[in-house]
Amino acid sequence: MWKEFKAFALRGNVIDMAIGIIIGLAFGAVVQSLVNDVLMPPIGLLVGGVDFSDLFIVLREGTIPGPYATLEAAREVGAVTLNIGVFLNSVVNFLIVAFSVFLVVKGINQLQRKQEEAPPAPPKPSPQEQLLMEIRDLLKAQRS
Repeated sequence: MWKEFKAFALRGNVIDMAIGIIIGLAFGAVVQSLVNDVLMPPIGLLVGGVDFSDLFIVLREGTIPGPYATLEAAREVGAVTLNIGVFLNSVVNFLIVAFSVFLVVKGINQLQRKQEEAPPAPPKPSPQEQLLMEIRDLLKAQRS
């Protein structure tokens, strides 16, 4: 059983998949930073200075009654909140990742189409065909 597992784990497809997962996680972290640190602050300014990460609705107040300035402050006192801003950030993250994956898949599909559309090289003539072509050429040369 150990040998079978070792053969499975060391197969190229499994290693490629592991590398893809690791790169995907790193890409996700970059996208999350892009959304939280680059995209959402200017969008928040455009809609009136709202910090989307602190956009929430209090469903039940915590040990200290609100209003709470930040989501973190509400969490510290045990308030139950509906975290709309965190959800919006996640939706933007998803859209960026989905669009990036779409572009990669589209590029791969275009490369595959180009390879499929490329005309195959004509097959090399068989030895019999070569002999017949030589005989043809000799006959033409004798007629002229």
